[in-house]
Amino acid sequence: MTTTDENAKEHSAEKPKRLISGPGMLLVWFYGVMVVGAVSRSVYQIATEFDRAPLAYSLSAVAGVVYGFITYSLIRGGETARRAAQVCCAAELAGVLIVGTLTVFDSSAFPDATVWSYYGAGYIFIPVLLPLSALYWLRKNRTTGTADTVTP
Repeated sequence: MTTTDENAKEHSAEKPKRLISGPGMLLVWFYGVMVVGAVSRSVYQIATEFDRAPLAYSLSAVAGVVYGFITYSLIRGGETARRAAQVCCAAELAGVLIVGTLTVFDSSAFPDATVWSYYGAGYIFIPVLLPLSALYWLRKNRTTGTADTVTP
């Protein structure tokens, strides 16, 4: 075998593990839809009525950015991206639970709804179900090694 063949073989072993196979592709689709929904809503609200509920609109923008990062991480693949997505999904779930609980017990805390208000009721509860599903998928697809590669 030549050196070129050996380098090609080594390079092929360095491909990151895919996270978008099977149910992972459905997660990417849902997160992509949530990116569009959260970002477009927050951009419009921040541009037109920010003084009405700055915290709510800012949280919707943050949610959109988090959704975008998770989408990117799922598509990128690999162990590092999986861990980063896992941290973001946990933060997303914490945000949904905190904001959801605040809106249930003190609706005056958010004079206008966010993506995470009432646990995502305005989005058919997808904001609370999506991170739970993603965390399960990411945990199921972790690799046992510490490298960012899949061994052949």
